Amino acid sequence: MQQIRDKVVIITGGSSGIGFALAQEFGRLGARIVISARNNERLLKAASDLKTEAIDVLAVQMDVSSEKDCVMLIETTIAHYGKIDILVNNAGISMRAVFAKTKLEVLQRLMNTNFWGTVYCTKYALPHLLKTKGSVVGIISIAGYVGLPGRTGYSASKFAVRGFLDTLRCENLKTGLHVLVAAPGFTSSNIRTAALTADGSEQGETPRNEDGMMPADVAARKIVKATLKRKDSLTLTLIEGKITVFLNRFFPKLVSKLAYHYMSKEPDSPFN
Repeated sequence: MQQIRDKVVIITGGSSGIGFALAQEFGRLGARIVISARNNERLLKAASDLKTEAIDVLAVQMDVSSEKDCVMLIETTIAHYGKIDILVNNAGISMRAVFAKTKLEVLQRLMNTNFWGTVYCTKYALPHLLKTKGSVVGIISIAGYVGLPGRTGYSASKFAVRGFLDTLRCENLKTGLHVLVAAPGFTSSNIRTAALTADGSEQGETPRNEDGMMPADVAARKIVKATLKRKDSLTLTLIEGKITVFLNRFFPKLVSKLAYHYMSKEPDSPFN
């Protein structure tokens, strides 16, 4: 607890799912929390819930796909708390459609949020993180290691985030900056509800049964622990996560077939 007490932690996409669970976990350990999100109503509700747990929290409405908003997020944090110790790039959107039928603006929206949102926030937080020898955390996905059918834009964006953060880590081997790439498997959250379809509309009700998925609070605890231990990478869930990533190194064709078979079993699968 002493290791994280009074540290300043920014969590993008912090109003729900893994982001909110991370805010709770860091906050319960005594960190000062900054959460951001696009939806102001959900953001204020999340901040209120955190305050009921006596967590020191600042809520900033913004959209990570906007460079100006990312500058504002960092400047607001510095004005309020005076420093940044940990930046968690968690904000993201998904999709569910085959590439052949998908409008290109859908992929652009995913890249703008998932990849460029990470780049923008990291760019403007970096000078402050270098001062504190802090941490940059990127929440990617197993889709950042294995191309998932029906998720072309999502996988592409998560592969890009992993490449960006791995390179950032290499560039900062002698500066004291810590970079963690965390890849949850299928986790119970609202990201599938807001997933984009081929025409850019939100999917709405998720077709996937989330009962057997890792709960967001469990994922958050593991990510916080990996951050405090300053690990380089974290892959969550055994079969859908660690084993899949391992097999993909040596048997990529097999993993592609397994991924196709697995994803095609979704209700109303877009590629059946």
